[in-house]
Amino acid sequence: MKEVSIPLELSNPVDFFGVNDVNLKLIRKKYPGLKVISRGNALKLIGEPVQIDALNKKLVQLIAHYETFGRLSQDEAKELLSSNGESKSYSKSDDVLVYGTSGLVVKSRSANQEMLVKSSEKNDIVFAIGPAGTGKTYTAVALAVRALKNKEVRKIVLTRPAVEAGESLGFLPGDLKEKIDPYLRPLYDALYDMIPGEKLNHFIETHVIEVAPLAFMRGRTLDNAFVILDEAQNATENQLKMFLTRMGPSAKFIVTGDYTQIDLPPKQKSGLPDAPNLFKGIKGIDFIHFDEKDVVRHKLVKDIIKAYKRK
Repeated sequence: MKEVSIPLELSNPVDFFGVNDVNLKLIRKKYPGLKVISRGNALKLIGEPVQIDALNKKLVQLIAHYETFGRLSQDEAKELLSSNGESKSYSKSDDVLVYGTSGLVVKSRSANQEMLVKSSEKNDIVFAIGPAGTGKTYTAVALAVRALKNKEVRKIVLTRPAVEAGESLGFLPGDLKEKIDPYLRPLYDALYDMIPGEKLNHFIETHVIEVAPLAFMRGRTLDNAFVILDEAQNATENQLKMFLTRMGPSAKFIVTGDYTQIDLPPKQKSGLPDAPNLFKGIKGIDFIHFDEKDVVRHKLVKDIIKAYKRK
């Protein structure tokens, strides 16, 4: 008889074991000869060494599935526990980017979103340009989360210019963080769709995921990172140059923006409209242009965009 404690290194053990410990109960049923006790972020196993070793190997498969897909349903746990040798698991279909929270499946929903995915796999800098509601940012964030889960990068950096859209930043209540957070909220919303809350908070606290205003990028080198500049139409030419030159040898950049929603003061010029001509022909930089056909929000958004184009 042997007794061991196996650390699980999970941000949310409750999510892993399932509602009412349904997955833990499946483990106990599969290994009746072992006493399996859950203690926080560890499992205490008591029994024969051979059985303990077998369960330990199976736990590696279960945790790998949970970390990859962000979930471990009762059916998935049952299949993984029943499989022999290396688990076939629930392999990702080619078009699924990530499995998000609450069973959400994130995949390309338009031709240009699919082009963005393929372009990002081939190029280190991709500009995704087009109107609101076309899923540019959401797809970019999904690509970043996928790269982090696959250990292709060590961190994610999401940034936006903190530029007023008709409101005055100075008159907003609170300290600097409280003033800036509303500008970064859409990025947080996308992340919470794709990463369980406690795990995301842990990533943010440990700087594995960083969400910050564009001005905070100055002077840095961003390497081993998936970096997204959102709302790039509100970056001046100097700011866009500053951002792009932060790129380290092992980084991936996506720049998203909309020419029709520039909020810069009249005397400041956006750097985004000149980018396609400026970088034309440079290998490793690509441009994906979205239009109203790519809108994935309410069907009226498509008509609203068309109406403004006719103005």
